[in-house]
Amino acid sequence: MRIAILHPAITCIDSPDEQDILVQADTVSETLVTLGHTPVDLACTLDLNRLKCDLAALKPDLVFNLVESLDGRGCMIHLVPFLLDALQTPYTGCGAEAVLVTSNKTLAKDRLAIAGLPTPAWLGAFPSSLPPLSLPQVANKHSRWIVKSVWEHASIGLDETAEFVFDCSDIAVAKLKKLSSRFGGACFAESFIEGREFNLSLLGGPGGPEVLSPAEILFEGYPAEALRIVGYRAKWDESSYEFHHTPRRFDFPPQDAGLIEQLRQLALKCWKVFGLKGYARVDFRVDEDGYAWILEINTNPCLSPDAGFAAALKAAGLPYTQAIERILLDTLNSGH
Repeated sequence: MRIAILHPAITCIDSPDEQDILVQADTVSETLVTLGHTPVDLACTLDLNRLKCDLAALKPDLVFNLVESLDGRGCMIHLVPFLLDALQTPYTGCGAEAVLVTSNKTLAKDRLAIAGLPTPAWLGAFPSSLPPLSLPQVANKHSRWIVKSVWEHASIGLDETAEFVFDCSDIAVAKLKKLSSRFGGACFAESFIEGREFNLSLLGGPGGPEVLSPAEILFEGYPAEALRIVGYRAKWDESSYEFHHTPRRFDFPPQDAGLIEQLRQLALKCWKVFGLKGYARVDFRVDEDGYAWILEINTNPCLSPDAGFAAALKAAGLPYTQAIERILLDTLNSGH
């Protein structure tokens, strides 16, 4: 097949998380050649009419969608899949509606709450023209909260300064107003779950989604008072302490068997509730009582060789080429 590898246009001055998309595109391209396909690199910008013309000229059999943002803004991640739907061009990964709902973290949390799935309490978003479907109760003034971007999925702005304690919602709103520009224009406050952090990757298949080997993020050598989160530095700053002290582990003692099964079942429920396709990742925190909380659902997670999805494939004994082939087949079988 002639496959267009579609990704945002990247420049040398873009941030490390944006630059990583070129690594993904090169890796996917090499894999497609191995599988006998003809990949064609296609960069896109906010000029969607130009993209429409480029696709018409290229006439790909399928688009491998690696668009995570447009013009560096995650809030426009869904525009490309909606365009591809309108053009009736098949593309890999999750559909446009799933991308939209999961990429807006507060919309995703609304959906999780309606489905009866556990997600930490939240306040916001700010700014927003929509009222929340329900307001969580603030247990007490000692509650710990962390500010997150509504749209950005590279942990932009997420570090120890994003944590705060408040005793009324007015103080929280004032904090969100102050921080909104730092978090890509919109942010919300989420109740911080002290405990362990897990990522579960899922891969589509002929028998339905397969949950790959669960990964736990370890916070090695962190001082007792340090905030144990996978922030921007842990993901992208190779010179930072956090980058070198947050490894993944895939092996668990027998006493974790019940917890791992709980996480697997929740990940599968997320796949169903959000109508996911191709591949995805669900992030969890597990509190000190062993109760799992869903933080977010990542459609089309990073496919770089050193990213969590590739690590989960390796731990599960699945070759990267086989995973890419399954993503292609899930696209052709799903009809989008």
